[in-house]
Parts: sequence; C-alpha cells; structure tokens
Amino acid sequence: MAAQDAHRTVLLQEAVDALAIRADSKRAEGCYVDATFGRGGHSRLILERLGAHGRLIAFDKDPQAVAAATRIDDARFCAVHASFVELAGVLARLGLEGVDGVLFDLGVSSPQLDDAARGFSFRRDGPLDMRMDTSQGQTAAQWLATASEAEIREVIRDYGEERFAKQIAKAIVAARQRGPVLSTGQLAAIVGAAVRTREKNKDPATRTFQAVRIYLNQELAQLSLALPQILELLRPGGRLAVISFHSLEDRIVKRFMRDSAHANVPIRLPLRERELPRPRLRLVGKPLRAPAQEIADNPRARSATLRVAERTGA
Repeated sequence: MAAQDAHRTVLLQEAVDALAIRADSKRAEGCYVDATFGRGGHSRLILERLGAHGRLIAFDKDPQAVAAATRIDDARFCAVHASFVELAGVLARLGLEGVDGVLFDLGVSSPQLDDAARGFSFRRDGPLDMRMDTSQGQTAAQWLATASEAEIREVIRDYGEERFAKQIAKAIVAARQRGPVLSTGQLAAIVGAAVRTREKNKDPATRTFQAVRIYLNQELAQLSLALPQILELLRPGGRLAVISFHSLEDRIVKRFMRDSAHANVPIRLPLRERELPRPRLRLVGKPLRAPAQEIADNPRARSATLRVAERTGA
C-alpha cells in the first residue's frame, strides 16, 4: 500500500455499530450509504456485516478515493464519483427509493493530508491546491490570487474561527503583490509571520488552511443541503451516523438532529396528545468521542464526535 493510501479509520466499530445493520436476507432491506468513502474502512466493515442480498452505495468526490474503491470486488458494492450533496439524485438514478442507513465521516482524510501534491497540509510543501475533487473547480492558489482582502478575511474568520484573520488577509494581499502565492510553504510562512500569538501545540497556519479548504470545497454548505435529503431517504428505523472533526460541522449536525427530533407545534395551539405531530428523527444515545487508546494510536481521532439518530415512522 502506498504511503498516501495509508489511513486509519476513526471510530470504525462505533460508527458501523451505530448503523444497526440489517443482514436478514429474507427481507427486502439492507441498503446502506457510505457518504464519504475515503479509503473504505467503514465500507469494508459494513460489507462484512451486510446480508447476501444487501447493497452498499459509496460516495466520494475525490477521484483518488473512487479509484481506491475499485479494489473492492463485491457485487453488493457500488462506488460513485459524486459529492454527498448529490445523494438523492444518484440513488434515484440507481432505482433506490429508500435506504436503511447513511454514514458520514466528514473532513479531510489522512491520504489527502499526507500527499503534498494535494496541497492540504502546511507540514508538506507542495502546490496550493486544496480541492477534494481535482477534476473541477478553483485551486486555493487561484482563489487567493483574485479574492479581495475583505473576502479572504471573512473566509478565514468565519470558517477558521481565526482571531487574526484581518492581519493574515492583509499579509496575503501584500505578499501576492510581490509575486503569486503558489505553494503551501509560502502560505504557511505568510500566516506564521502575521500571527504573533501562538496557540499551544498548534501551528499558526492551522486555522487558515482549514478555512480555505472548507470554503473552496463548500463543505458546510453541502452538509447543510445533504442532511435534509436523508430524512426523505431513510426508511423507518433507518439510522443516520455522522462523524465530525470541526466545531462548525458538528454544530450543523447537532442542530439538524435536534430540530428533526422535536415536533414543531405552533404556540398556544390546543391539541390533544394524540394530535401532536410526531418528530421525524429519534436521537440515539449521547455523542461519542474516541477512546483514549484510539487517540494515542491515531491523534486525528482526538477531535472526532459521532452523533446518531434514527428515522421514526412519522
């Protein structure tokens, strides 16, 4: 296995357990979606637990991840080069009207971070790309070359929660006047010089790289659009499991699950209990964090949060 393919799947057992996979081959059930294939850790475990007549549809917008998915030789498995925001449309084209479980493992994967050519990491000098789907869209270098100082400041502030966003944006604009910012090393050096106060155990470029990546790939917007589709696709009893690594992602997931798990009743409307609208989701357990041993073995698991909800019959 190539170094860039090495990947430790976070909360592997916990996330797949949360799906409560139905393996009974006598029932016309057992259809699942891995919305973020990555390198297939979750998909492979789902296939181990799936019945002989089950189906697993895996999505990923990274061409390298889709290429890795071709190594899975299983008639129950289908990989699709698409973002999870296209989930409803793709499943409709496949003739699927409903599914029994959907799993999201959000954020950037280890192979993406470890491959300098992808431009996600400030630790490895490479071209400033940051696109998850390298077949389309603007690179980070192209965006930084044309965005206004105000746009850069807003992105770094809103998606990176960076308190030095103003200083960083000003430094980037000043630097590009001397020449194009084309590499991760250049950007990291610009940010490092602009950020005067360092967070403990965190590189000063962390928040800026995270913000630009989230913005370029429209990660939060696509998550917000994808989650409501799940309500229409999940069969009663079907599970939604989401692993997030960033507070902004987790906030979207938390609010969506919470709001869907509460009936929306107009204030002061006189209704009997049996007349109350039923919520469409039921929260399953409390949010899960990676255990200490997993964090010790894989530091990336430190910020992971798993939330689970189940579709009701409403």
